[in-house]
Amino acid sequence: MSRHTRNQILTHLGLIIISLLVMAPVLFALSKSTQTRAQVFHYPPTLGFGTAMIDNYRVAWNDFNLGLYMYNSLIIAAIVMIFKTIFSMFAGLGLVYFDFPLKNVVFYFILFTLMMPTEIMIIALFNLVSDLGWGNNYAALTVPFLASATGVFLFRQHFSSIPGELADAARVDGAGPVRFLWSVLVPMSRNTIGAMALIQFIYMWNMYIWPLVVIRENARQVVQVGLRQMTAQQDVTNWGVVMAGAILAMLPPLLIFIVLHEQFTKGFALGQEK
Repeated sequence: MSRHTRNQILTHLGLIIISLLVMAPVLFALSKSTQTRAQVFHYPPTLGFGTAMIDNYRVAWNDFNLGLYMYNSLIIAAIVMIFKTIFSMFAGLGLVYFDFPLKNVVFYFILFTLMMPTEIMIIALFNLVSDLGWGNNYAALTVPFLASATGVFLFRQHFSSIPGELADAARVDGAGPVRFLWSVLVPMSRNTIGAMALIQFIYMWNMYIWPLVVIRENARQVVQVGLRQMTAQQDVTNWGVVMAGAILAMLPPLLIFIVLHEQFTKGFALGQEK
């Protein structure tokens, strides 16, 4: 066996081990989601499939309303993903292709907001949402998150890498800013758009604190809060049901990632390749 072949084998073996370590929590949850309460607490623990797979997933979906919570999260995540991406593109377009006073100051101020997580604004945001009468509806969960400093920065940097001669040619042809964005920039930015959409969908899908504070009706609640309620509503927690709920809640972002993983990889990992 040559040295090159031996190095390849060791490399692949190391990658397989690392992949298994990363996947271990998911594989553990998948195993426990099929087991009864007795099988979950059995000692020594068993990591194989149990006998309660259908019952656990049915109880999580129906008895704990996980289907309703996932529907709410899907609507909220889709709305924010679409409109935040659109607004970020327009902001990036304005910061790159238009000249106006204090343009750099505006950009740096947008970057400054990256250091202000939602948690430090939660009281003021709650008061604002309450004054507007948006409690217990989708507006409270979507409108405050339609602007994104991360998205503006991402599209601003991407649009800056596109030759300015394209904008000059578009002006000569009589194309306005919106036409230039739709006909020129969007086709050249599919990887960046896909990466932005994926990040925002997963961010909204995983949101927990803000919905817990602002939503008081279970019919409007989101999936992460629903998962927490699965443990709070049981005298003795059936971890098989909880793990089944966690597996179900993982599927939508996983599907989105499968669809957009190529754009995500090219939009971030490969830098300038578009």
